[in-house]
Amino acid sequence: MSDSSPAPKPSLPGLPILPATPKMKDPVCGMTVDPQKSAGKVEHEGKAYYFCSARCAERFANNPENFIAAPGTAGMEHHSLPPVHAVNHHSGPTAPASASSKTARYTCPMHPQIVQIGPGTCPICGMALEPMDVFAAVEADPEYDSMRLRFWVSAALSLPLLFLSMLGEAFGVHLAPTVRNGIEFLLATPVVLWGGWPFFQRFWGSLVNRSPNMFTLIGLGTGAAYLSSVFATFFPNLFPASFRDMHGAVPVYFEAAAVITTLVLLGQVLELRARQRTSGAIRALLNLAPQQAHRLAADGTEKDVALDQVKSGDRLRVRPGERVPVDGVIREGASALDESMVTGEPMPVEKTAGDKVIGGTLNTSGSFIMEAERVGGETMLAQIVKLVSEAQRSRAPMQRLADKVSGYFVPAVVVAAILAFLGWALFGPEPRLAHGLVAAVAVLIIACPCALGLATPMSIMVSVGRGAHAGILVRNAEALETLAKVDTLVVDKTGTLTVGKPQVIQTWAPPSSGVSEAEMLRLAASLERASEHPLAAAIVASAQEKGIALAEPDDFRSTGGLGVQGRVGGRLVAVGSQEYLESLGVSDSTDEFDGSVWESNKSLTMVFVAVDGKLAGLVVLADQIKPDALEAVKSLETDDVRVVMLTGDRREVAAKVAKELGIEEFEAQVLPQQKADVVKQLKSEGRIVAVAGDGINDAPALAAADVGIAMGTGTDVAIENAGITLVKGDLRGIVRARKLSRATIRNIKQNLLFAFLYNTLGIPIAAGILYPSFGLLLSPMVASAAMSFSSVSVIANALRLRKVSL
Repeated sequence: MSDSSPAPKPSLPGLPILPATPKMKDPVCGMTVDPQKSAGKVEHEGKAYYFCSARCAERFANNPENFIAAPGTAGMEHHSLPPVHAVNHHSGPTAPASASSKTARYTCPMHPQIVQIGPGTCPICGMALEPMDVFAAVEADPEYDSMRLRFWVSAALSLPLLFLSMLGEAFGVHLAPTVRNGIEFLLATPVVLWGGWPFFQRFWGSLVNRSPNMFTLIGLGTGAAYLSSVFATFFPNLFPASFRDMHGAVPVYFEAAAVITTLVLLGQVLELRARQRTSGAIRALLNLAPQQAHRLAADGTEKDVALDQVKSGDRLRVRPGERVPVDGVIREGASALDESMVTGEPMPVEKTAGDKVIGGTLNTSGSFIMEAERVGGETMLAQIVKLVSEAQRSRAPMQRLADKVSGYFVPAVVVAAILAFLGWALFGPEPRLAHGLVAAVAVLIIACPCALGLATPMSIMVSVGRGAHAGILVRNAEALETLAKVDTLVVDKTGTLTVGKPQVIQTWAPPSSGVSEAEMLRLAASLERASEHPLAAAIVASAQEKGIALAEPDDFRSTGGLGVQGRVGGRLVAVGSQEYLESLGVSDSTDEFDGSVWESNKSLTMVFVAVDGKLAGLVVLADQIKPDALEAVKSLETDDVRVVMLTGDRREVAAKVAKELGIEEFEAQVLPQQKADVVKQLKSEGRIVAVAGDGINDAPALAAADVGIAMGTGTDVAIENAGITLVKGDLRGIVRARKLSRATIRNIKQNLLFAFLYNTLGIPIAAGILYPSFGLLLSPMVASAAMSFSSVSVIANALRLRKVSL
C-alpha cells in the first residue's frame, strides 16, 4: 500500500547518496581536521595525513613513525590515538577484574598523543600520566601515593629547617654559622634529593627530549638554590665579596630549596587528587551496570549469572529496585524506568511489553521479563562510556593559543631569570650577586606554565562528563566549542521535529457506502496485517487500540508503492492511494467526500479504502510533532538561532509542521545530497551551521555542518557523522548542549585569563620590580606557593562545571 504523497522517499533507487568530504584526525594532536581546510598535509608511505597547524605537520614530517606506531609499545610513544576501549567487549561496560594499572594504557591530559602501557610521566610536559581506561572501582594511584608520602616526609623536615633559619635567633637558638649551616644541610638534603627526586628526573627528561616544561624551571630553581648553599657551606672561600653579607658570611638557601620542594609536592598531591575527580562521570556510568542478571531457562527456572555470561536472546527477569543488566526488549510485564543517568530525563518512563529498555537504567516499580538484544560492548551504556572517554582527551581549537605560547614560554622564562640576575648583579645593592640569585630562582619558580597547560583540558574533561549525565554525548572538544558559536540550526522534520512514526488521527466513511467507520477500519486493518509498510502498521495499531477484532486476509496481493488488495471474510478489500483505487476501477473516488474533510486533511497522508469495488472510506494519518519541539524552537529563536527545516516530505505537510512550530524558513521534497548543498550555501554566507537529524538521509548534511547533532533514537550512520548526540532524541537537548558549551568556553577563558595574568604579573614581581619603590623582594618560597596555587585553582575552577544546571 502507499500514501497519496507523490514525493520520493529520501533515498531513491539508483540515486546514490554522495557523502560529504570525510573529516580526518590530526595524528599529532588528535584534533578533527577538514582536509579541505587543513593547515598542512604530509604524504607518508602512500597515505595522506592532514594537520590542524603547520607545527603539527612539521613534527610529523620530522619523525612520522613516532606518531603512527602501534599503541602499547615500550617506552613513551608519540602517535595518533587508537579508539579508546573504556569497556570490556565481553563483559559489558565494566573493566575486567584482572585489569590493573600495570597493564592499562596511560596518556597525558595535556598531550593526548602520548600513550604508554602502565603509569609514568609525559616526556613533553612532565605531568603524571593518567589511565585511558576508567575502571568502575577506584584504582590505586601509585603516583598519588608516592607524592603524598614524599610530601609528608618533606614537610616534617622542612618545618624545623624553616624555624631554624627564619626564627631561630628570635627564640634564643644561637648557633655558630658553620654549625647552623651543617644542621640545615642535613635537614634539607633528604627533602631536595629524595622528596624532589621525581622533579629532577622530569627536569632531566625535559633536557633529553628537548621539551622545556614546568619541571625544567623547578629543577633549575631548586637546583641552583641547593647547590649554591652546599658550596657556601663547605667551600665558602670560593665566593667573591659581592656574595657576602655585612658580616662576611655567604648566605645559604637550604630552607628555600626545601620549602619550594615541599610546596611543589603539595601542589602535585592536590592536583593529582583533583584530576582523579574528573573521571568521576565515567566511573558513575560504569557503576550503573549490575554485576549479575537473573536468567530464565527454557523450563522457567531462574539462575543468577555474571553479566559476562549474558548473551543476545537470553530471557532475563528484572525486579523492582534493580538496574536493567543489558539492552533489550520487554516480553512480559510492565514498569516505570528511571533513565535519567542515560537520557537526562528526570521523570520515570512507562514501559510495557514490546518496549525497548536500556542497560543500566533503574526499574522503579513493577517486575518484568526482558529479552537481551545487545550485550557487552554493544550496549548503549558501553558506547556512551567509550564516547565520553574519547571526547575527554580531544583537544579544543582554543587550546592552540596555549600550546603556541607554551612552546616559547619556558625558554623566555630562563632568559628572564638570567636578565634578573644580571640586573641585580650590575645595578643592585650589596650583596648584589646574592640578591640576583634569589631573584633568578623566584622567577624560575613562579613562572611554571602548568596552569596554562591545564586550563583547557581540565575544563573539557569535566564538561564532557557533565554532558553525559544529561544525555548529551560529545564526540570531540571541537564540536563542543563550536556549538556555542552556532547561529543557524538546520533541522530534519521526520524523527527530529516529529515522532517519526505515523499515527491514525481520523477515519471517515461516506454515508452512501453502507459501511460504518468501525467496519471500514476493521476490514482495512485486517488486510493490512499482511503488509510490512509503516502506514499499514499504524492502521493495524489504531484498530487494536479500539479493541476491534481482526480477521485473517485471503488472496493478499501487494502493488509496491501503491497499495494492497485481498479478501477479508469474503469481501473484496483494497487499500491504497487515490491513484491505486482508480486503477482498480474505483473511479470518482473523491466525489463522496465532505468538502470540510478534504480541505482539512489534504496536507496530511490519506489512505483510501474500497470494499467490493466501491469507496468505503478514508484513513487519515500524520506524523505527530514531538511534545518538546515547539518549546525547543522558541528557545532557540530567543537565543538568536535561525532555525531552518529541511524535509523530503511533501510541501503541504512541511508547511503544516512549519506553521505549527513557528518556523519561517523551510524546504520540502529535498534529497539527501541537496540537504548538504543547503548547508554549504548557508556556510558560504558566513553562517556557523549546526544540523540536527536522525536518519541515513541526514548523514551528508551532518558531515557538512560545522556541528552535526544526531538524535540518539536515530540510525547509527547519523550518529557516526555527528559531533554531538542527544541520547533521548529530545530537541530541547540542543538548548542544554548550547548552555553546556557556553559554560565550558567561559570556564576555559577564565582559566586562560588567570594563567596568563598570573604569569604576566608574577614574573616582574619575582624579578624585583617592586624593590626600588617598596623595598620588597619576593622570596622563592612565596613564589613556589603561588605557583602551586595557580595550578590547583585552575583545576578547582574546571570542577565547577560539574554543577552546571542543564
